[in-house]
Amino acid sequence: MSNSTTVQSVDMVGKAVPNVSFRVRQNDEWATLTTDELFAGKTVVLFSLPGAFTPTCSSTHLPRYNELAATFSANNVDSIICMSVNDTFVMNAWKQDQEASNITVIPDGNGEFTEGMGMLVGKEDLGFGKRSWRYSMLVKDGIVEKMFVEPDMPGDPFEVSDADTMLDYINPEAAKPSSVAIITKPGCPFCLKAKGLLDKNRIDYEEIVLGNDVTSVSIKAISGNSTVPQIFFDGKNIGGSDDLEVFLKEL
Repeated sequence: MSNSTTVQSVDMVGKAVPNVSFRVRQNDEWATLTTDELFAGKTVVLFSLPGAFTPTCSSTHLPRYNELAATFSANNVDSIICMSVNDTFVMNAWKQDQEASNITVIPDGNGEFTEGMGMLVGKEDLGFGKRSWRYSMLVKDGIVEKMFVEPDMPGDPFEVSDADTMLDYINPEAAKPSSVAIITKPGCPFCLKAKGLLDKNRIDYEEIVLGNDVTSVSIKAISGNSTVPQIFFDGKNIGGSDDLEVFLKEL
């Protein structure tokens, strides 16, 4: 196993992924998944990262792959795998916490797959032990077609293994979904109307419900209005339910 804190360059393009069996928990029972089950006869995007629940992995890396899953599927990707040198309990808890239902999380607890990829590095300075260098790859029928490996530099660079870079490689013309959020409050009929419009148009969205730390003051500070709902497309405030109806007709 490598003792390096940065990755050693290994060219895996054109080669088969390592033959490894993974011990996982499914429906509260132990199961074994093999690389053949995960990759044989499939087009798979895999991204690997240093650890579940770590900042960059939780704020950007995993969420964006989950957000673009439908677009990857429309471009002939059969599954998206997130791998980390963590145990299955940690990976399952992280997936649930992140609500990443579109991602298959695989625990490479012993680091066998990661070592076989030449991506096992030492993170002893952080108390992590051996972990995966951050990278992504496109695998077709078990053969690596393309890899995006983060640059060999100290720390945890995150420049090329992101979901958008991978999607641009697969199809530079792929239409990416808008990032949509709606601020609502319980019992609001206009909020229900707005959500119905989004559902009817098959637009995924994140709902932010008033209460706890989100108040009418927060809404006014963000949108300039204190009424709900307030709908946002790619950071632009569309307005309320009537404004959304007009906006969708003009798309």
